[in-house]
Amino acid sequence: MLVTGLGLILLVGANAHLLYVAVTSQPECVDHFGWDYILFPAFAGFMVVGPILAVGLYEKSRRLAAGLPVSLTRMIFVKPKSGGQILFAGVLLCLLMITWMRAAVIVYALFFGLVPFPGLSHIAPMLFTTPTGWAMLVVGSAIGGLFAAFSFAISAFSIPMLLNERVDALTAMGTSTALVWNNLPVMLTWGALVLALFLLCLATGLVGLIVVFPVLGHGTWHAYRAVSAGAS
Repeated sequence: MLVTGLGLILLVGANAHLLYVAVTSQPECVDHFGWDYILFPAFAGFMVVGPILAVGLYEKSRRLAAGLPVSLTRMIFVKPKSGGQILFAGVLLCLLMITWMRAAVIVYALFFGLVPFPGLSHIAPMLFTTPTGWAMLVVGSAIGGLFAAFSFAISAFSIPMLLNERVDALTAMGTSTALVWNNLPVMLTWGALVLALFLLCLATGLVGLIVVFPVLGHGTWHAYRAVSAGAS
């Protein structure tokens, strides 16, 4: 899946730079407005809404596989077969992302009360050198893991399905969950790989998203085609 995705980005990959500009503006924005306390939940939330942001990449993969012309305009103004249902799915994913971010703020408040967020430069000692910090890490990771597993299950194949088939959003999300469950070992590996690549992007100051996001987008489309073909 990743090899196929890398091959496709080499064909038409310039649009990935637009994503880099948009995403890397997040740290500067949250720092400017004093919202650095939501930076890490926001990055995690990006993984939730990532599938809807990759619709243009799915369309590009679909058109290349069908031998149709590809352009940036066609990737931006996508016409999914499900119509407005894909927008509804995007709204649901955005609500899930917001809920996850608010849950992270609540977890912080439960352990540190009204203590102001110390800033990105001081958060590591606060978390790793105090018992309260370790407790928050354990609880926060468990809650975040539940959010991540749920969002991965409902979105792994639902967005490509809404692009390619005439189904409603809830049916697509339910089908996606079933496909993930029926292919659990492979999907766990895929999810771990996505997480590892995302952490690599963070380590490179998000520069890695220029390559990683399009590759994962194209890889996800071909995974959807392979899994849906095997299920039929």
